[in-house]
Amino acid sequence: MQDHTIPLIQSDAVLFGVLAAILGLVFYTQQHKAKFWQKFYGVVPALLLCYFLPSLLNTFGLISHDSKLYYVASRYLLPAALVLLTLSVDLKGIVRLGPKAGIMFLTGTFGIIIGGPIAFIVVRSVFPETFAGSAADDIWHGMTTLAGSWIGGGANQAAMKEIFEVPDDAFTKMIAVDVLWANLWMAILLIMAKRAEKIDKKTGADVSAIERIKLKMETFQSQNARNVNLNDLIFILAIAFLVTAIGHAFANWIAPIINENYPSLKKLSLGKEFFWLVVVATTLGVILSFSKAKKLEGGGASAVGSVFIYILVATIGLHMDVMKIFDDPVVFLIGGIWIGIHAILLLVVGKLIKAPLFFLAVGSQANVGGAASAPVVASAFHTSLAPVGVLLAVFGYAIGTYGAWFTGILLQMIAH
Repeated sequence: MQDHTIPLIQSDAVLFGVLAAILGLVFYTQQHKAKFWQKFYGVVPALLLCYFLPSLLNTFGLISHDSKLYYVASRYLLPAALVLLTLSVDLKGIVRLGPKAGIMFLTGTFGIIIGGPIAFIVVRSVFPETFAGSAADDIWHGMTTLAGSWIGGGANQAAMKEIFEVPDDAFTKMIAVDVLWANLWMAILLIMAKRAEKIDKKTGADVSAIERIKLKMETFQSQNARNVNLNDLIFILAIAFLVTAIGHAFANWIAPIINENYPSLKKLSLGKEFFWLVVVATTLGVILSFSKAKKLEGGGASAVGSVFIYILVATIGLHMDVMKIFDDPVVFLIGGIWIGIHAILLLVVGKLIKAPLFFLAVGSQANVGGAASAPVVASAFHTSLAPVGVLLAVFGYAIGTYGAWFTGILLQMIAH
């Protein structure tokens, strides 16, 4: 018997207003001074609520499944966000941090890339029945979104969802895995940060580079920040959506050529228009970071990009059913092994090159936590070091699409 219940919200205009109100509520309570809210957001990430609260509208059947909001957000706002988030990447600044900072960051990235396939193989060997039939495809497809989040951030995660056509149920589970393990690992790093001096002494790490960075970073924000004005916002939107348009034009041209002439490349997702859209947006964003357009960061480019991401996150939530989260505990085990491989690699390499704990912690969080939590971990060492976390996290956005796509290809090879 079919359910003919008419959903309460059928208009996209009304639904968009509801989503905006939800985002406003989350951000209002997040910055509220009340002790309850401070404790609450100390445990529950705001980003999780931006997924979870809209998902309740779907879980309780309050919305129509014909909504076009996700399509608009993923095709227009996501590539624009990738441009704006990579626009501010300072590759020269990352080089100036010294080789150990780069080595630890890339070690963290490598740990995510190889950790996913290893975790998949290990758990499949222990629980083969869970991977029977199409279940294995759902698991590895979902893992690509986790790779996107743990190398880059929300934008890269959403990009993988589209590139690998991840089912909504699989995506919902991976968001839960992401929140659980990423925040548990961050808590461990924050505990280690309090003992950083003792740990660095034991490992014989050279912390002189940290002191030099503190001095440089204390002036970084003041030199670049300025009051946001209308001109800045118009230029920001012009660049973001012009690059998005170029990405669409290129994708609409190259994808059919590949599909018609090189069908073997379809396995690498190279025949999908969305793949080329996010690659072009990311690449042009990095190229623009070497131009005068980079100055728009001081006018709020990454903030506007983040607004687009939160809107996208809310529209993704509309397709999630929270009751599906607990259907498959095996994926939580995969996440635990995955983050464990990432952590062990960082600890081993950090010990070998005598890297300061700061580089290990921030290099990890710039991958796993992204721009939201990397500065939190960095500031746990010293408040002036927060921009280092931002710097590396933005670099994570820049390479997240490529790294997560490569992880997905590895998973695809292993699964089949």
